[in-house]
Amino acid sequence: MTLKDVALASGCSIATVSRVLAGTRPVGAETARTVRAAAERLGYRPNHVARALRSRSTGTVGLVLPQITNPFFPTLVRELEHALHAEGRAVLLADCDDDPATEAARIGALLARQVDALLLIPVDERHSREAVAAAAAQVPLVLLDRGCGPGVADSVAVDNAAGMALVLAHLAATGRRRPCFIGAAGTASAAVERRTAYESGAAALDPAAPGRLALGDFSVEWGRAAVDRLWPARPDAVVCANDLIAAGALQRLRQLGADVPGEVAVTGFDDIPLAGLADPALTTVRQPVADLAAEAARLLSRRRTDGSSGPCHTVRLAPELVVRASSGTAVAVAADGPFRTS
Repeated sequence: MTLKDVALASGCSIATVSRVLAGTRPVGAETARTVRAAAERLGYRPNHVARALRSRSTGTVGLVLPQITNPFFPTLVRELEHALHAEGRAVLLADCDDDPATEAARIGALLARQVDALLLIPVDERHSREAVAAAAAQVPLVLLDRGCGPGVADSVAVDNAAGMALVLAHLAATGRRRPCFIGAAGTASAAVERRTAYESGAAALDPAAPGRLALGDFSVEWGRAAVDRLWPARPDAVVCANDLIAAGALQRLRQLGADVPGEVAVTGFDDIPLAGLADPALTTVRQPVADLAAEAARLLSRRRTDGSSGPCHTVRLAPELVVRASSGTAVAVAADGPFRTS
């Protein structure tokens, strides 16, 4: 079926049918209903390739993730897909397995497919910077959850320092005085920000607390292994940089016979679905995933309107502490304000 067939069936001109189906110009509501009914009756499907050639827009956004096996990322992908679909855009997904070289190759492959824009969760603040900066010079680009340093691209993420401050304030209020930290090594911005916030805030509980930390990766396996390193110091709280680490820490502490939360509290970060299913249920920092996706879509739209030039914008969203059985009584505590931006 062609536009001409739809035009004949609807009694409208080919130009009117094209405007209705492409949504490029306003058309009367009754005319639009007539055209769409005719298209549906005939089984017409638009030729997106031909439309892309005419408009020089593919209607696609490339999305590059560090590792799709981290449960936080599929939740974010779902919200991004919803936000972009509402704007008539499709998402092309690429996983780079936490490797900056693979990440650069995936970015290049998406650009070769003529995506209109890119969304990236960079593997590493330093090692991803060159590929990200080069891509940002070609298409609108927004960084999510992690950054690549100032001035590289627009970015939106949770306020990691505020989230860690909520955790430490909660631990202090429940009488914990000997925390330790399990985090990720490397220079991924989320890992660095959470670790730095712990080191600066934990000193108020115990001057030795900043030194009680173990750095590996964002995995369940590392959470288990790190407990074996830190437990001999008998901390009364294990602060984890994400929920996967915390799940591993919880499992190993139970194997060692530790009483959670009586003897030691455990906290995570992200509030993935696993957090509420852990035993005991995990106290964690909840990221506002729907807001992250909405802000990313807004920044992309603004960058497409303003062009590639102009200052980069940074948005930091306020986190929420969800207190569960791994540290105390269930309650939710939000950081001040919905977000801050610059």
